[in-house]
Amino acid sequence: MPPSHAGNAVRLLREVFGYEAFRPGQAEIIDAVMAGDDVLAVMPTGAGKSLCFQIPALLAPGLTVVISPLIALMRDQVSQLRANGVAAAALNSLNSPAEDKQISTALRARAVKLVYVAPERLVRPDTQNLLREAGAWLMAIDEAHCVSQWGHDFRPEYRSLPDLRAACGIRQTLAVTATADAPTRNDIARLLLSDGHRSFLHSFDRPNLRLAMAQRRAGNAQLLARLARHKGQSGIVYAASRRGVDDLAADIGAAGYQALPYHAGMDKDLRSAHQDSFLREDGVVMVATVAFGMGIDKPDVRFVLHANLPSSIEAYYQEIGRAGRDGLPADTLTLYSPGDMQLRRRQIAEADSDEARKRIDHRKLDALIALCETPRCRRQTLLAAFGESAEPCGNCDVCAGAFTLVDGSLMARKAMSAIVRTQGRFSPPHLTKLLKGQTSEAMTRHGHDLLPTFGVGRDLSEEEWRSVFTQIQAAGLVRHDADDRDRLVLSEPGWAVLRGEMNVQIRSTALQGKLRRRGPSMEEGDEASPVQAAVDIASDGQRLSVRQTALLNALKSRRAELARAQRVPAFVIFHDRTLIDMAVRSPRSKAEFAQVHGVGAAKCAQYAADFLAVIKQALAS
Repeated sequence: MPPSHAGNAVRLLREVFGYEAFRPGQAEIIDAVMAGDDVLAVMPTGAGKSLCFQIPALLAPGLTVVISPLIALMRDQVSQLRANGVAAAALNSLNSPAEDKQISTALRARAVKLVYVAPERLVRPDTQNLLREAGAWLMAIDEAHCVSQWGHDFRPEYRSLPDLRAACGIRQTLAVTATADAPTRNDIARLLLSDGHRSFLHSFDRPNLRLAMAQRRAGNAQLLARLARHKGQSGIVYAASRRGVDDLAADIGAAGYQALPYHAGMDKDLRSAHQDSFLREDGVVMVATVAFGMGIDKPDVRFVLHANLPSSIEAYYQEIGRAGRDGLPADTLTLYSPGDMQLRRRQIAEADSDEARKRIDHRKLDALIALCETPRCRRQTLLAAFGESAEPCGNCDVCAGAFTLVDGSLMARKAMSAIVRTQGRFSPPHLTKLLKGQTSEAMTRHGHDLLPTFGVGRDLSEEEWRSVFTQIQAAGLVRHDADDRDRLVLSEPGWAVLRGEMNVQIRSTALQGKLRRRGPSMEEGDEASPVQAAVDIASDGQRLSVRQTALLNALKSRRAELARAQRVPAFVIFHDRTLIDMAVRSPRSKAEFAQVHGVGAAKCAQYAADFLAVIKQALAS
């Protein structure tokens, strides 16, 4: 980036958005965009992907066209940009003819810097002509994983975007997403970007999210116990079915929470009203199917709970990623059962897709099951599924000692011996039958009933062996061959365990106490360290004082009043993180108010008097 652009980017960051410095990766991506390159940026949710096209839009002449899959996302981002003094608009089906006319006039006058458009609107020739007249130069494709059939939100209309880019006279593309494995990234690059594009793949780690998973017990006691940690906070609870959503919302509501259901079977207007309540009010618990979530830009979601197993590890990552987008601590808990896993297997087997797709879906499910039953740090296991390595995080239930570990070295050696002796070509169900000495046509045909490992594992049940195979894969002892994804191979640590040079611990929850126990004994899903409420924590990690907490509550009340008056979500006024910094700094003047995190020039001019008055009253009391 030329020095003039670099300096102006930092200035805009402070003056418009109220931030002192770019987050990791943002400056490099903005640099590549301003250099004229097509760019693929894969960044975790909450890492600030939007700024990677919003800053270039303000730096360069012309119009940035943002492709967004959902109207709710367009609406929220446009509201936030306008609150920061940025000329932004959205072309979507909810606009009235008068609104469309007003936006068209502003675009032709080149008075708009960013316009949000759905792919379905972009195919219209009148829209293409309008954007060409408006001087469109950059197409920023949000949720770019939607272009890939391997992604979990496939949108076939995304594949027409390169042709539509040319029809609009756009010269450059920035594709951004938070969730893209290697096949999805390859599709994005191949289908949306030029051959000379630049790629930025940043860590998938979200260290502010506390990760926890547990086998589901009867009833909703586990979820209600977790919710008790988050009284007065906003969050999402996912259930697998519409009936599950309705029943769970009723139970949570009966426990004293403001719980609202959301699923595709509801009246459209009621569903929209519930979504607006969740976005605009504090303390709402949205109980929903996965129909709810993509495009939700609410930064202060403090928890995401799953009552059932998600559909894949990418879907899990995307769904928990809706928590803690402001960077403050947030909580996750996923409940699962063997029945959930069997249902997912059956859904994949019965899906109308080819065998290649089904194999990939099964491997993704395997990765999710491994995450559920991992004996090592859950964050290590999650990041490994995306090709990353990490040290134990200290911020998950496994690290907190929620599970009893046993010496599973002998079981692991038996399982890995079965893999090696069958050349890694057979699945765990077949290997389990081999270990248990169960004969079958396939066992005899392949000569596996003659192997030394045949029948050495009769002391464990099939369910117990399934858990062993899952855990040694989650522990990194066994992996899929990089050159042949249908073949299992041992890693270097796996060979060390097999040779008896290293021991391995395994979670005992599925082993019925048959192995010698090591480590603490806690009920599964409980944790030694409770999740600390985010509103009690300042940006430097220190807890707020009683006086600061009282001031924060007063600031939140005033924010709610302003949001209701303006009919916008509370976070459009200010994020929680901004109010926390305000409570800590307690600014007395407009100049001091302008230094608060997230207070740009436009918001300082509009809101300083309101919030300074609240601070003055609180300090005087």
